[in-house]
Amino acid sequence: MTNITIEEKLRGFISEALSGLYGVSFDTKDISLQPTKKEFEGQYTFVVFPLLKVSRKKPEATAEEIGTKLLESHPEAVEKYNVVKGFLNLSLRTSFFLSQLLEDYGTEDFGIKPVDEKAPLYMVEYSSPNTNKPLHLGHVRNNLLGYSIATILAANGNRVVKTNIVNDRGVHICKSMLAWQKWGEGTTPESTGMKGDQFVGEYYVLFGTKLAEEKKALMTEKGLSEEEAEEQSSLMAEVREMLQKWEAGDEAVRSLWSMMNSWVYEGFAVTYKALGVDFDKIYYESDTYLVGKEEVLRGLKEGIFVQDPDGSVWADLTDAGLDRKILLRADGTSVYITQDIGTAKTRFRDYPIDKMVYVVGNEQEYHFQVLSIILDRLGFEFGKGLKHFSYGMVSLPDGSKIKSREGTRVDADDLIQKMTDQAYEVSSSLEKMTDMPEEERREVSRIVGLGALKYFILKVDPKKNMLFDPFETINFNGNTGPFIQYTYARIKSLLRLAGERGIAPMTALPETGGVALSEKEIALIQRLDDFRGIIDSAATEMNPGTVCNYVYELVKEFNQFYHDHSVLGETNETVRAFRLSLSALTARVIKTGFGILGIEVPERM
Repeated sequence: MTNITIEEKLRGFISEALSGLYGVSFDTKDISLQPTKKEFEGQYTFVVFPLLKVSRKKPEATAEEIGTKLLESHPEAVEKYNVVKGFLNLSLRTSFFLSQLLEDYGTEDFGIKPVDEKAPLYMVEYSSPNTNKPLHLGHVRNNLLGYSIATILAANGNRVVKTNIVNDRGVHICKSMLAWQKWGEGTTPESTGMKGDQFVGEYYVLFGTKLAEEKKALMTEKGLSEEEAEEQSSLMAEVREMLQKWEAGDEAVRSLWSMMNSWVYEGFAVTYKALGVDFDKIYYESDTYLVGKEEVLRGLKEGIFVQDPDGSVWADLTDAGLDRKILLRADGTSVYITQDIGTAKTRFRDYPIDKMVYVVGNEQEYHFQVLSIILDRLGFEFGKGLKHFSYGMVSLPDGSKIKSREGTRVDADDLIQKMTDQAYEVSSSLEKMTDMPEEERREVSRIVGLGALKYFILKVDPKKNMLFDPFETINFNGNTGPFIQYTYARIKSLLRLAGERGIAPMTALPETGGVALSEKEIALIQRLDDFRGIIDSAATEMNPGTVCNYVYELVKEFNQFYHDHSVLGETNETVRAFRLSLSALTARVIKTGFGILGIEVPERM
């Protein structure tokens, strides 16, 4: 169920007025309203300059004419107006604002559009982990961005499929497999008490250590460069041989691969659940790379690609101002872009996708530029329409990037636990949640810690690189998740107390006597009514930060109102019921807005 916003109603009124005055039809979407500047009287301003060609009058006269028409045709909404040059400032009746609040309050799923079966189908790909290591801080930003973009698009009425491509084969996966085969001594996640993805990740790091030792020895003994040493490395030779055996279907290699991947998947599932993200469809590189190889070989046969003397296959993109891109190695094994070709073809076969969105870091911009061109040259109509949602990298306070292969990663699991523990410690120091049972206190700490993490990451413009400091995020003041969660919990406490006293929110206009609204009450109603437009903007821009900033501004607006106006202490029953409805809708919008971002809110703190 949806209702019409104040601005939508006003645009409709203005469209009617223009049609009656000038005999012209205006689409309401083309009628622009803006908040009236504080130095002028009114709440909404309509700029009349674009209408002078049809009114054939001066700006002031045109504005006067429209203002008079609105007063005549919609006195229930427009109380008065004033004209400043070509700007028509409209003052609306308090009864109109009150009516809008009750309409919004009575709207189920306020702010959320129901999914339209005729709406575009978006497929949003995020996460894209490798099965040789656990998820880390960089993956956390990826998952939170991808999940929230998908939910924002769905909240705006679009059809959405959340998808993941698991990079479960290739050179890097063989590195962890070879390391466990050589030095694992039969240990398992169960025997060591480790989480499966973390267990496998240790062997990926171990391989990197052993390889570095071997390269150093080769560089010293033979005077080789680092690149030459890696090329002559016996460990890398074994890895390449293992990959060839895997692609050839070697039973022993495939069995090892299946066992180690199963450990990783169990670990991933735990992390995804803790992060609160999920997927509608998971693809695996091991399933799609062969489709990609078939397309590459078809492209080679049709003259789209070229083959070098060593047998490697390339896409020559120099005519597009780019470089040559390898598609198959000399030994016939696949590279990342090979599976991307196969995955794209498979996805568009599985779903009637209108827009494919890849949530991948900005270091892969060139990769997706190349992928788009290659798919287009292979004859896939969707090639040009792929969207790479590029986001910046995450750095630690010392400025270093997260680097898993050196073993200096910040694992997602450790980060989640750290945030939960930090929330518990901060709340204890501030003497919050002290009246709760320990189990509830721990659960609220989890909600607050994760809320702090998610909000801190999502409020930043996705395109920007960001510095992440866990200790800055747990703050009950300022533009933080805990500050917003605490405001929500305060409102819920107020509503519970009202219920205990038998005080109900207003659900219908009072039969006798109006409610005189203050400027802050009107401002809060306007801010709440903006919620649907915010979701629309966030979906159009694919920017979760738009929702973050809106909820923060809403909370500030509410706190200003709450500071100046008593709710339960108000003696006028009608005013008290109104303010309770205003508070209840604020809480609901906070919860819905945060829910779209994948952030939970505690009922008390």
